[in-house]
Amino acid sequence: MAKYWELFVQGYTGYAKYLWHEITHPSWHNYFYWLILVSLFFLVLEVIIPWRRKQPVLRKDFWLDVFYMFFNFFLFSLIIYSAASNVVVNLFNDGIKAIAGGFDLQANNPLRSFPLWSVLLIGFIVRDFVQWWIHRLLHKSDRLWEFHKVHHSVEEMGFAAHLRYHWMENIVYRTLEYIPLALLGIGLYDFFIIHIFTLAWGHYNHANISVSGYVTGAVLGTLIGLVVANGLLDVNLVQTDSWLAKTGVVLATAAASSLVLGKVMKYIFNSPDMHIWHHSYELPKERRLGVNFGLTLAIWDYIFKTAYIPHDGQDIRLGFPGIETFPHDFVTQSTHGFKHPE
Repeated sequence: MAKYWELFVQGYTGYAKYLWHEITHPSWHNYFYWLILVSLFFLVLEVIIPWRRKQPVLRKDFWLDVFYMFFNFFLFSLIIYSAASNVVVNLFNDGIKAIAGGFDLQANNPLRSFPLWSVLLIGFIVRDFVQWWIHRLLHKSDRLWEFHKVHHSVEEMGFAAHLRYHWMENIVYRTLEYIPLALLGIGLYDFFIIHIFTLAWGHYNHANISVSGYVTGAVLGTLIGLVVANGLLDVNLVQTDSWLAKTGVVLATAAASSLVLGKVMKYIFNSPDMHIWHHSYELPKERRLGVNFGLTLAIWDYIFKTAYIPHDGQDIRLGFPGIETFPHDFVTQSTHGFKHPE
């Protein structure tokens, strides 16, 4: 028992030191400043190419959503999650060892011999698939829906709404997604690239912009090109440090991705045009439990027939029946959902 208490304490002190280091030591491998950079990027896009032109840049609840971004990305882990999860993860691993006669997930990682790029790709797809089912569960369960209402209380959509959600969702998502990722050994890897990618795509899904699949295809190709050109995935196609050669790789992958994926990007990846319908105030009775559950990938919605884009949803009403009386401040929203839904 003393071991787990020590892990709990170390979780608090360790994460506090980590967060302070993130803030005081800007670097390219830094979640804190990537969150700021990605957010500023989409804020600029919302100013330059707004989809809903009549919507103010500093829309309703903008600053509330900005606070939610930092709370759910950092402060929640500092307050409770990092310490608690440190204990739970060790209990889970110790339990596996006890049940399976000393089997060690870390020592017997089934993906240990795989190249890094394939591990990250498998991890991204598995995680997104599990999260799709969890998201669907949040809508199907009356109890969990009460927590999820916080995210759906957005009445004017913008990039920062991406991370407006009840802190209980952190627990639900991370608990349920941990087991399959742990069993695959994926949780042992640093998913920095994937985390930043999904952060940016989540911001994009909620942003007040709308661009063609050729543009998002080019962006995807650019990101792949940057990673490959710099050998960040154990794939180094550029055997030189020449910036000209690396630029050529980036431009080539951007052009190829745009041409090859342009027409199908909307079926593979989520987008503002698709996700706006997930937040629709009114849905048909047969769709009452929700539509378009994809977080990053849209393909799951097309496979399981939950995709729904009846027309351009640019100016549809957002929210849910009863939003008029739903709390609008962080403290009250954070305590919402613990009473049994009527």
